[in-house]
Amino acid sequence: MSTQKVEAPPKTPTDKKPTLRAGAKKARGREARWAIYLIAPTLVMLAIVIGYPVVSAIIMSFQKDAGLDPATGLFVQGGFAGFQNYTHWLFQQCAGPNGTTISCPPGSLGSQFWGAVFVTFFFTVTTVILETILGIWFALIMNRTFRGRGLVRAAILVPWAIPTAVTAKLWFFIFSTAGIANVMLNTQILWTSDEWASRFAVIIADTWKTTPFMALLILAGLQIIPEEVYEAAKMDGATTYQRFMRITLPLVKPALLVAILFRTLDALRIYDLPQILTGGGGGTGNATTTLSILVVKQIRQGFNSASALSTITFLIIFLVAFIFVRFLGANVVRTTENQQKGVKAE
Repeated sequence: MSTQKVEAPPKTPTDKKPTLRAGAKKARGREARWAIYLIAPTLVMLAIVIGYPVVSAIIMSFQKDAGLDPATGLFVQGGFAGFQNYTHWLFQQCAGPNGTTISCPPGSLGSQFWGAVFVTFFFTVTTVILETILGIWFALIMNRTFRGRGLVRAAILVPWAIPTAVTAKLWFFIFSTAGIANVMLNTQILWTSDEWASRFAVIIADTWKTTPFMALLILAGLQIIPEEVYEAAKMDGATTYQRFMRITLPLVKPALLVAILFRTLDALRIYDLPQILTGGGGGTGNATTTLSILVVKQIRQGFNSASALSTITFLIIFLVAFIFVRFLGANVVRTTENQQKGVKAE
């Protein structure tokens, strides 16, 4: 009886799928491992540069500052303070005789906390609103097609390129008693020493410097809007105001929110401009004292209490950023993905 060799049927493309899938999984696994190896040095550097100072400041905030003991009059090295440094700022409580706590006297740093919070948010809200309005206006101008557009864009960016210390000194001379501002207005306003005049001087100087930053980010959002959309709106009879409200503003909103987020976080930690322009005081001595300025003042008296104040400032800024990202949609990653999807859809 003869045996006949039966040949196996030829492999179909579907038989190769498991092999291809296994190879793809291995390749992705190798890529993931290489990604971890490449990003690990960056994560270690971030942990050293950012993580260590933050953790160290939090630990220091629960320690007492070295100084004279009010009860004995002797110098003590400090020790564990619990939440004493935080209550010192939040409830304006200072050390009294025999280990008691009293309300911080007027003029002390502890009594300036809530005033610094008000000044910080007043500067932030006012400057961000002004810079957003002016930034949209400048971005719309720079987005148009006209001769010399490149020169206009370069000129608008000049104030932003100037170092803040130079800007502060420039406006210090402008706002001096015999400066350009009083000469043009024919007044004798004490711009750097009057309470509200010094605040508006800081707002004017900060708006002049950082409006170009807002305009640049908003301009980037305007340039991804297709020109065909405006042409179609014109053919439908839409006015300039209608095109701005129903086309420009909705489409530029993601970039606008990101710009406002960045500028808000930057304004909440403002230090150098009011410090140089008004000496960190103005008016009653703390009219332009922001949280950052108050932290620097406290460092001269005690590092641990200053660490508690810097931690509070960090939590305030973190809360504002969380509100922007979580509830207002100022998510940089999501915004970039949406813009890329919109470009692909076109």
